[in-house]
Amino acid sequence: MTDTIRLTAAQALVKYIAAQMNEDGDPFIAGCWAIFGHGNVAGLGEALYAAREDLPTYRGHNEQTMAHCAIAYAKQLRRKRTMAVTSSIGPGATNMVTAAALAHVNRLPVLLLPGDVFANRGPDPVLQQIENPADGTAGVNDTFKTVSRYFDRITRPEHLLTALPRAFRTMTDPAECGPVTLSLCQDVQAEAYDYPVSFFEPKTWRPRRIRPDEVELAAMADLVKSAKRPVIVAGGGVHYSGATEALRSFAEAHNVPVTETQAGKSALPWDHPLNLGPIGVTGGEPANTVCAEADLVLGVGTRFQDFTTGSWGLFANPERRIACLNVAAYDAAKHNAAPLVADARVGLEELGAALGGHRAPAGVDGLKSDWFGKVDPLTDAPADSNQLPTDMQVVGAVQRQANVNTVAMCAAGTMPGELHKLWKAGKPGSYHMEYGFSCMGYEIPGAMGIKMAEPERDVICFTGDGTYMMANSEMATAAMMGIDFTVVVTDNRGFGCINRLQMGTGGAEFNCLLDHAIGGENSKIDFAAHAAAMGATSVKVGSIAELEEALAKRHEIKGPYVVVIDTDPYPSTEHGGTWWEVGVPEVSGRDEVRAARAKYEANKATQRAD
Repeated sequence: MTDTIRLTAAQALVKYIAAQMNEDGDPFIAGCWAIFGHGNVAGLGEALYAAREDLPTYRGHNEQTMAHCAIAYAKQLRRKRTMAVTSSIGPGATNMVTAAALAHVNRLPVLLLPGDVFANRGPDPVLQQIENPADGTAGVNDTFKTVSRYFDRITRPEHLLTALPRAFRTMTDPAECGPVTLSLCQDVQAEAYDYPVSFFEPKTWRPRRIRPDEVELAAMADLVKSAKRPVIVAGGGVHYSGATEALRSFAEAHNVPVTETQAGKSALPWDHPLNLGPIGVTGGEPANTVCAEADLVLGVGTRFQDFTTGSWGLFANPERRIACLNVAAYDAAKHNAAPLVADARVGLEELGAALGGHRAPAGVDGLKSDWFGKVDPLTDAPADSNQLPTDMQVVGAVQRQANVNTVAMCAAGTMPGELHKLWKAGKPGSYHMEYGFSCMGYEIPGAMGIKMAEPERDVICFTGDGTYMMANSEMATAAMMGIDFTVVVTDNRGFGCINRLQMGTGGAEFNCLLDHAIGGENSKIDFAAHAAAMGATSVKVGSIAELEEALAKRHEIKGPYVVVIDTDPYPSTEHGGTWWEVGVPEVSGRDEVRAARAKYEANKATQRAD
């Protein structure tokens, strides 16, 4: 007879989660973020309280940003660990949908546990319940289905026996990794069931390292050997696989230059001779020049996002082939690429062995020195301290105050482009950019998640005033918990990045900067005072020199430290970059739009679908 233990569904869920380990012997779920409400306070809340010594519960201020923190934690730890996030039903649940999409796009694990309505339907409709007259099974949590790698609605306690192993398989599978949503009917959370004791035995989840298929491997080796100008595009999968040293060894052994996506940046040190730096729309001239001439573009752990490929207009060589080493077959075969479905580390090692002593003939001498000769002066402090600083100068100031242990992080707006081009990332993990979903509001909770993941790191978050206004509430959480990180707020009075895009597509300045919005002239936001009101240490500085002085003091500060500086919304790094497809109106009464449309059509003609 099977030994059983009688538990509520919520208790069983928590007990199972606490027993799931990673290959390093650490709990895969490091803790649970929770905002309680009807739908999770009685069932899951009671279960989490009883398990608080083994599975800590953290209280946040917004469901979306709590999930951002959990996702950043997972990203910084290369998907080896993550957190759970629980909410009430209704708006508490749907607040997490944006974060689920972010995790899905970036292939990052997070366990989302939204409350749901009553499975027994006795009190229907309950507060915050959506009713669909045509579908009695529909609810707001169905919105998670599109943005979850695995979704399940728990309408009976015994459903956990199948749902939970599926959830952890998904979160720990390199190819299927992403957000999991278990929608928890609130009455079921409190219902008891006799669960097998064996269900709760500790289990280790070891991500499999998929080895290459022999035929694909041989074909890939032939492609590399026949290429005269090959180039590697290193993506986030290089980090998640722990393949940074394998990438270095491969590049050096076979003389293949490396370019880096936003997610792949820091795969090689910035000063490695074969690291040509950032690629694509936010890329630099060394990488984009070589990619435009390459006859073989070998993606490693990248999904070839449009910012990487210049909307598929960057790889201009008529003879070029696309190849992709990726653990996910879906990504490996994009755009008619020659696939090598494999773990990045194992794939590079075995591809290198198949190449033997082969070395690519092309060199990259001079490209990097020319590039840094152009852009390094942009990051210098301005000669005229009365001028508004540029974002490039802010990047330079932070870079000069950074150390080997610094993690530069960001997500959306102006700074991702400037950081991708200008930030000199050293060791792996020193650059943390969420640019798959480019989600405004990730920055502050993301910085908190990074610091929780690696407490020894010096975390510096770049955020604009627009993003700060979207999601700043976890600043109070960080102050409450005493989590140290630095936030540099660049105040350019609005959405400066999109204002430049608006102008670049021929549009008039309209509704992006505050000065061009109805009533914007009345906006006088004191970001330093606001951050201080939430418990942060904060300061407003008036120059790049003062910014550096303020940053030098960050190690003396306990809790979050916010430094605010006004910046010029117009300048950006003109060097580098490539076309990005943004639809421009075919018909307009404005000459600027018609000119932009002509330029758009010329660039569109260079786009390749093959």
